[in-house]
Amino acid sequence: MRADINCDMGESFGLYRVGNDEGIMPYITQANVACGFHASDPNHMRSTVALANRHGVKVGAHVSLPDLPGFGRREMKIDREEMANIVLYQIGALDAFLKMEGMELSHIKPHGALYGMAARQRPIAEAVADAAAVYGVPVTGIAGTLHEEVYTERGVGFLPEFFADLDYSDEGGLIITREHEAVEPELAARRAVEAVRDGKMTTVGGKTLPAKAETVCIHSDTPNSVEIAKAVHTAVSKL
Repeated sequence: MRADINCDMGESFGLYRVGNDEGIMPYITQANVACGFHASDPNHMRSTVALANRHGVKVGAHVSLPDLPGFGRREMKIDREEMANIVLYQIGALDAFLKMEGMELSHIKPHGALYGMAARQRPIAEAVADAAAVYGVPVTGIAGTLHEEVYTERGVGFLPEFFADLDYSDEGGLIITREHEAVEPELAARRAVEAVRDGKMTTVGGKTLPAKAETVCIHSDTPNSVEIAKAVHTAVSKL
């Protein structure tokens, strides 16, 4: 396809279930698997990697701040060295399960607050790049932020990402809510096509802004996530 479709997966924990990984997996090309610091556990990591392997889906490490109670959505003050170690620790855990399946790590995608911090704070972006350099894989992020600047400068590789099931402000920033509400599948598909094919996006205020999208993200915990995945996959496949 002209662009990958990625989804954050393996975010269940113990007996608690989050998202519909089984339903979504057939319609994506990249699975960002939680590594235990914001969600997931050894059993869910292993089963999610195995599920991705059965569907021929690439697996990336969905790394987070150490904030399991807050689902990785609360910022912390952490220096570059410690942050790099935290990211490496998580990747190492996931890499063990990848080896069991005969797979290789595809990419790294920071989660939640870490994603936002790396977009704005150079030491945090550098820490993520430090970890990516060890594994020789690219990092997913938002174009026009420190994601693009630092990962490109460091030569680790940058995968510009567009969120088909989230709104963007008139300033081009993501509008993050505590819970994801249902999104019309056709709307998500139109957004994906607009970003991938036309290099633009429409904001909540109706403005048209430039967009870069080598990979399109959908979320597994959106109420109608499978329908969104199907619609986005169909639309992107036709480009």
